[in-house]
Amino acid sequence: MSDNNTQTTFKASGVDIRGLHKSYGDNEVLKGIDLEVKPGEVVCLIGPSGSGKSTLLRCVNLLEQPNAGVIHVGGFDATDLDVDLDKMRQKVGMVFQQFNLFPHLTVLQNCTVAQTKVLKRPAAQAKETAQKNLNRVGLGDFGDRYPDQLSGGQQQRVAIARALSMDPTLMLFDEPTSALDPETVGEVLAIMRSLAKGGMTMLVVTHEMSFAKEVADRVIFMDGGVVVEQGPAKEVIGNPQQPRTQDFLKRVLDPTHVEIAE
Repeated sequence: MSDNNTQTTFKASGVDIRGLHKSYGDNEVLKGIDLEVKPGEVVCLIGPSGSGKSTLLRCVNLLEQPNAGVIHVGGFDATDLDVDLDKMRQKVGMVFQQFNLFPHLTVLQNCTVAQTKVLKRPAAQAKETAQKNLNRVGLGDFGDRYPDQLSGGQQQRVAIARALSMDPTLMLFDEPTSALDPETVGEVLAIMRSLAKGGMTMLVVTHEMSFAKEVADRVIFMDGGVVVEQGPAKEVIGNPQQPRTQDFLKRVLDPTHVEIAE
């Protein structure tokens, strides 16, 4: 895969979250989250399943509606009832666990349809932008293929190219490698490394601790809907201070480690 686009620089915007609460009925999933991501910063969210990481990510672009709190994204107050949601979401690219590609559209069409319908770009410009981003993820020759003709890793790279084609200033990744075969995880992480080098602001939910340690500026450990610990990646992963963080990392880094009660 070509890596000649790693020096591409991106427009970047930050995220500022204050007092974020989200409940589903009586189940309080987020319990007052405060979080800032500076422009160009890469922040990884780690923690056990059910800790609220994905819900937090989905609140940032209002795929989930917060119950309380304020979220500022790229000059928009996402929690303002009068916010122009379409304009705000144009600034926020999101890559999901599942690839969410349109199966009946080719790779190139998947990367152009939102450009023409949402951004109102002329077809020729949309195609040129899509091709540039397919080249960036190493799939420049795959434009005429359909999603079911691609591996999982290739489909996820198309999903990233599709998001980039909207010229976002922030990228959200919700466990982008969790649905992939082990041999294809590396190709997606390589793309994400390249985006980080280019200065893209990234908020990433991941279980890939080596990626987080290498690429993230900061790591945030969440458990039970709260931020338990945060700091530089090498400190949080290499020398966690909180018992809950220590226990989680023991289990993730050494899956054979099981505490058996006597």
